[in-house]
This record gives sequence, C-alpha cells and structure tokens, in this order.
Amino acid sequence: MKGYLKRDDDFASRRAHLADMSDEQLKERFWALAEQIMDPLYDLAKENTTPAVERAVLLRMGISSLEAQPLVDGAMDRGLMGKGVGHIVYRIARENNLEIREAGQALIEGKYWDQAVEIFKGGQK
Repeated sequence: MKGYLKRDDDFASRRAHLADMSDEQLKERFWALAEQIMDPLYDLAKENTTPAVERAVLLRMGISSLEAQPLVDGAMDRGLMGKGVGHIVYRIARENNLEIREAGQALIEGKYWDQAVEIFKGGQK
C-alpha cells in the first residue's frame, strides 16, 4: 500500500497500567476520563451563548421567531446576553406577575428593560 507507514505494536506496553483492572474498574476509569474530557466543554457551554441559542430557548418558551429577535437584540444592547434571554423574560414575568408571552411582548415594546438591568445588575457589552 502506497504511503503506508508500519507502526511498531506497542499495545502491550500502553495497556500495562490497565492489565490488572477488573471490568468494573475499567468502566469507572473510562467514565472518569470521559468526565475529565467533557468538563471544559460544559464550562464553555455554561459561560457562553449565541443569539441563535437564545432564540431557540425563546421559541421553546412559546415566543415566536419574529418576537425572539427583538428580545435578543434588546438583551445584547444592554449587555445582558450572558444572563440568558429566556431567563430575563422569565424573571420579568415572575417579578411582574405576567405570563411569559406577556412579559416578552412588554420587553419588545420597551417596557421593563430597566428592571431587567437592575435584577441582573447590568451586564457587560
């Protein structure tokens, strides 16, 4: 085969530290390593968001796609994007005894943004 590079088989030496482990111990080690690999990804997802993700969250909350964009824009303009636009809508609804869609509509109309900034202590633009 052209371009084939023969690799020395080092499987036995690479698995030496695993050789005496039971299946249960191997399974535990696998999941511990998998968790270790995923931790930075979880942190990344927890600390970062995008307008598309925020619109998707709003859609699942019953806000239409046409209504979602002005809400995301409003949060971005006020440096609140990292708080989660769905979270903002939810908190405004809860604080003002409104339904989720009513809170979304009110925010689109420009109401309650000052309250949102106060609740979330502002944001970073």
